[in-house]
Amino acid sequence: MSNQKGGVGKSTIALNVAGALSERGNDVLLVDLDPQGYLTSGAGYKDRYTEEGTNLADALKAPNEHTVAELTIPHNEFDFLPANIGMFTLEQDLVSAMQGRKRLKMLLENVTGYDFLVVDCPPSLGLLTDNALLACENLLIPAEAEDTSIRALDLLFKQVDSLEDNFSDASINEQAIVVSNVDYPLDSEQRGMLEWFENQFSEFIPVFEVRNRAAIKRAWNNGHSIFGHEEECDMEDELLSIAAYFEDEARGDVE
Repeated sequence: MSNQKGGVGKSTIALNVAGALSERGNDVLLVDLDPQGYLTSGAGYKDRYTEEGTNLADALKAPNEHTVAELTIPHNEFDFLPANIGMFTLEQDLVSAMQGRKRLKMLLENVTGYDFLVVDCPPSLGLLTDNALLACENLLIPAEAEDTSIRALDLLFKQVDSLEDNFSDASINEQAIVVSNVDYPLDSEQRGMLEWFENQFSEFIPVFEVRNRAAIKRAWNNGHSIFGHEEECDMEDELLSIAAYFEDEARGDVE
């Protein structure tokens, strides 16, 4: 889950896609790779963000000395691997580390028991995002219906191309775009951008639309996705469609 442009609903989409996959009967591991820990708070684990002890930063510095199981905490919808405040200096440590862009891949190599892994990246194109792209090799892109998204997506695609050029074993697939925080009635900019997304991408990958809903925010504030929330929301079907698409992709049913 990556877009270096902040404020595009990336962490909210990550939480709710994980919730949708779980709702459809999948075992899911949700990972917060953002040093800011926004998703960790949204999943209901704000206190874990500042907790002392072994955390994701330690595991990425020494992936052969730690396991995902020792870092994972149970959530009522999925398992969760929280961010930690110690991750703020992590990219500096990884710059000079051997295989610094493959530490997450090394950590995840022996993970079993999950149907899907959802990783929420930082809002940047640094080493942590590179780690996620090389480990997962499947990219879901949240974006907003505003013209600044055009430049942001161009930079993200160039980063993907650069990683594939520099790592011969890398094949990173842009799987889908989720246009988030859409407000109706549409203004002219949103209408124009929704048309642009459709024209640019729909022939190659699906473009989903998640509208701005207070129920999604209330679910976030209560530490779970809309599927773990008692309040119904008309965006559930669209989120379940995203989950179904990835199930089909995993089975090889998508042409």
